[in-house]
Amino acid sequence: MNDGWSDDDRGERYGRGSSAAQPEGPRVMRHVQRPAGSAPARPQRPVPPQQPSYDDGDGYGQQQYGNGVPAPGSYDSGYSDGQVYGSPSGRGPGGPGGRGPGGGPGAASSPARPRPNWRRRIMVGSLVLVVTVVGVGVGTYFWADGKVRREVDLSKVIERPGGGKGTNYLIVGSDSRDGLSKDEKKKLHTGSAEGKRTDSMMILHTGDNGNTMISLPRDSWVRIPSFKGSQSGKLFPAKGHNKLNAAYAMDGPELLVRTIEANTGLHIDHYAEIGFAGFADIVDAVGGVEIDIPQDIKDRDSGADFKKGKQTLDGQQALAFVRNRHGYAAGDLERTKNQQRFLSALASQTATPSTVLNPFKLYPVMGAGLDTLIVDKDMSLFDLADMFWAMKGVTGGGGTSMNMPISGNGPQSSLLWDSGKVKQLVNELSNDQKVTVTASR
Repeated sequence: MNDGWSDDDRGERYGRGSSAAQPEGPRVMRHVQRPAGSAPARPQRPVPPQQPSYDDGDGYGQQQYGNGVPAPGSYDSGYSDGQVYGSPSGRGPGGPGGRGPGGGPGAASSPARPRPNWRRRIMVGSLVLVVTVVGVGVGTYFWADGKVRREVDLSKVIERPGGGKGTNYLIVGSDSRDGLSKDEKKKLHTGSAEGKRTDSMMILHTGDNGNTMISLPRDSWVRIPSFKGSQSGKLFPAKGHNKLNAAYAMDGPELLVRTIEANTGLHIDHYAEIGFAGFADIVDAVGGVEIDIPQDIKDRDSGADFKKGKQTLDGQQALAFVRNRHGYAAGDLERTKNQQRFLSALASQTATPSTVLNPFKLYPVMGAGLDTLIVDKDMSLFDLADMFWAMKGVTGGGGTSMNMPISGNGPQSSLLWDSGKVKQLVNELSNDQKVTVTASR
């Protein structure tokens, strides 16, 4: 039965467009049940071999061609079954092979994310760390090396004794006021004297049989030998006897080394000197130094004003403490002991992990010391490090610390060395033997 619509008419209206000038509006169409066998014949297409059938779940199966084309004679709804992009089966995430809930037990899963290669990451991280540490270390070395003032030429020292075993450093604290303003000189009680003099002198011997530090009192009565002028290059005759610090005042570090070598017979390998400003800056950079002061001290000249007992000294107070000599009955000898005591506290507080591993403390400390440190031309940073660690060990109780042996008082309130003990001491140091000499005062 035909209700006025044929397949040809339906074909013209659906899927092929209309030839009318204006599109037609929607129509309401009755459902037509097509009798079996009433469909017009259509051209037959070749059926691919072994084409699978598709069951839509309603009990109506239809033969499918390669791209979802219905088999001849089957019902064509006018719509394709569609394909979801990315679905292996062409039927969306729920189809076979998909990753949706309908994937089924045989559904293929996406490739598993590879596990991180921790061994490779650790190796790369370690390499980066090593490169960084090496880079910082090299940079720090050149930065520090550029700050050291290599101004002392020991090759100008004449008639030098032969070198012995171990290494001998001459460490000098001078009253240099270089870089200090008028207000700073007043605050530090340095005075305004021209030039510079030695406030403290120590010989530090490093060797295989223990390290030894010997303080040389500035008032030691010694012979000033003939020398070559450090600036003029002229030869000068011997100047007779005088206090040890007079040699420095006459011609600086070179004559001081020459005088010590001539009076002891001990070869000096390296020279290091630090002034007032550098000393105070180092103490402040470290955050102050705690020390146990053995007695009440009051000295107008140095500015020292301390009560007995443990206390933390800042740079200004520390300088007053190590310079004071009028507050003691023993004068210069007691001062050298306090200088060693303070150096022990300073070295112990500086060479700690909290300072060495903290760049915010290490660099200011190094900068404060290196800015005013004067050394000989052959002194390397490794020599400086060796000197510092040896000094720290000695003053910390790991070696021998003593004054030059004294036999009595000399002219002009000076101190006379005990020649016999000095000779024995120098012999033990030159041969790098364990020091057995003790100071009598």
